[in-house]
Amino acid sequence: MEKDPNEQFMLKALKLAKKGIGSVEPNPAVGAVIVKNGELIGKGYHKKFGFAHAEVNALEDCRKKRRSPKGATLYVSLEPCCVEGKTPACTEALIQAGISNVYVGCIDPSPKASGRGLKLLRKAGIEVYTGLCEEKAKLLNGPFLKFIKTKKPWVIVKWAQTLDGKLAYTDTDSNRWISNEKSRKQAHHLRRRAQAVLVGIKTVLADDPLLTPRPARGKSPTRIVLDRRLRTPLTSQLLQTVEQAPVLIITTRQTYKNKSKRIHKLTQRGAQILVVPSKDGKCDLVSLLRALGRRHIYQLLVEGGPKVITSFLQENLADEIHVFIAPKILAGAGSADLTKCLKLLKDSLDLQHVETKSLDGDIHLSAYTPSALKSIE
Repeated sequence: MEKDPNEQFMLKALKLAKKGIGSVEPNPAVGAVIVKNGELIGKGYHKKFGFAHAEVNALEDCRKKRRSPKGATLYVSLEPCCVEGKTPACTEALIQAGISNVYVGCIDPSPKASGRGLKLLRKAGIEVYTGLCEEKAKLLNGPFLKFIKTKKPWVIVKWAQTLDGKLAYTDTDSNRWISNEKSRKQAHHLRRRAQAVLVGIKTVLADDPLLTPRPARGKSPTRIVLDRRLRTPLTSQLLQTVEQAPVLIITTRQTYKNKSKRIHKLTQRGAQILVVPSKDGKCDLVSLLRALGRRHIYQLLVEGGPKVITSFLQENLADEIHVFIAPKILAGAGSADLTKCLKLLKDSLDLQHVETKSLDGDIHLSAYTPSALKSIE
């Protein structure tokens, strides 16, 4: 069966857009290609927050190649912006360039857009078509779309495990990683695209992690600890490096009232304290997500142990899941058994759009949850 050329060009735009993930946040990732007489004459993507948008970069690519975009067709993964902000409005650039047709993957639901860009293009005589590869385009910018709709962050849950579901070795040798170097490199990419990384207090006490992306590129995410009893050590690496990235400690109202001296010591070390209601003796995660949304955190990466991971899954708060599976069976040599905690889940979780790839023997599985698909409808 012959493939639809329009779909193929949009898929190229979506592939380009992915290159910006990790650098453009909190803006959406956008890719664009310009086609004339069936030939791709320009391409571009939004490379970094505050820099030129995909459409402008695609037009500039045409100029560099000395190809006129007049009368050409643009394929863009997200509705072109129509308001001048850090960069000029893309709609005006397209009109001035003489683009004749525009195919859009999905509409930008933000208040400043929401179809306004498409109306301006049509008013200028440009033919506009929407919904091409729409689901793929929406999934690509799931965090942006969910935040606009719910004011809550997109939750990415990530863990590394052995074949028998162990997340760590029983000893404390920090050099004995579950996953390999390639998997860890991919995990650091997930940190770079998030505005915050969350773990539970047990992870802090057991591993004393930094939770910063390495190598560092640009702004580091806020490091969040679920710490109901305020046990984060004053000598922890997190508090020793607050100048590199903020540290936000989550506790309950009752603890906040009863431990003023401890709070004073933590804040003296540079930590910020966020108080949320308690639920079943723990920090209420739904309230936490609302509070993080008010702090303009679009993406939250959860890297906690089995109990923290299960808590987010149990309350249907996870949107995207990344599992790094190492070809190991630790049996008695392994600890942090995820399979025991997952038994607490009341219902099975049928993941959608599952992708797997090999990373030097490790398997990286990525997928979306049903709740994620609902949040971007």
